[in-house]
Amino acid sequence: MAIKYLDEFRHPQGVKHYQQKITASATRAWRIMEICGGQTHSILKHNLPELLPANLELLHGPGCPVCVTPEQKIDQAIYIASQAKVIFCSYGDMLRVRGSQTSLLDCKGKGADVRIVLSAMDAVQLAQQNPSREVVFFAIGFETTAPGNALAIQTAQRLGLKNFSVLVSQVTVPAAMDYLLASPQHGIDGFLAAGHVCTVMGYGEYYEIATQHHTPIVVTGFEPVDIMKGLYHCLLQLESGESQVENCYPRCVNETGNLHAQNLLREVFTIIDMEWRGIGVIKASGLGLSAKYQNLDANYRYGKPENSSTQKID
Repeated sequence: MAIKYLDEFRHPQGVKHYQQKITASATRAWRIMEICGGQTHSILKHNLPELLPANLELLHGPGCPVCVTPEQKIDQAIYIASQAKVIFCSYGDMLRVRGSQTSLLDCKGKGADVRIVLSAMDAVQLAQQNPSREVVFFAIGFETTAPGNALAIQTAQRLGLKNFSVLVSQVTVPAAMDYLLASPQHGIDGFLAAGHVCTVMGYGEYYEIATQHHTPIVVTGFEPVDIMKGLYHCLLQLESGESQVENCYPRCVNETGNLHAQNLLREVFTIIDMEWRGIGVIKASGLGLSAKYQNLDANYRYGKPENSSTQKID
């Protein structure tokens, strides 16, 4: 039985359709960057670069939030996880990422109580079930995971959980795009914007970036047909000298996004400068806890390690 909104966007005929259109339309060399590691994964999984003409190059962007989490933040996570009576909760893809010396998975192997959770609310539930333990959740992600993380933080505050806190490493996509395009040597002709981010935030905040930097930005999904369609529409703009924001993911994305989620983000978080692994500090590119929720900030409860190799597991 076919799965609606999935199978048809993986169909080889759909990929071939846009392959032919791209090949016929590309008259000069162009470089298009997909901003999210999820898009990169799909591009490589389906071998899409092999289907593109030689004059169309894909640039792989800063990557997923896991990829851009700086070493210092992972060192801090390991330091906290190593404390006695701490249950440290994280999404599974963070466990193997190394800090300056080791990873959360290594820390778990040495006896730390590091647990994989499927949602931030799982960590809240653990805090309720273990009142004598400190539960710390590693809140990472783009704007995609931020609403779920924010809801868990809001819930913990409402429940008055004294043994729950969060180590926040949330980053925002538009600030990174603007930062990259501000470099004189960026070499980026167009962007594929991440559809999951735009599902939450809409795409209105990309208008100024596209206009200021004369760069087309096309919102696309993650299946091969989605990506090939996004590349084709971005290419059409480049060939005609346009620099518009275009939505090629209308089944999930609209211009305004999820307003309820955005209101939740504004209540729980505040915009801060954030370090991106491999890039450095990007101004106003991260989310930190707002004053109302700073009592749940693991930074204040545990501080930062004086030496990232220090462990205090009892």
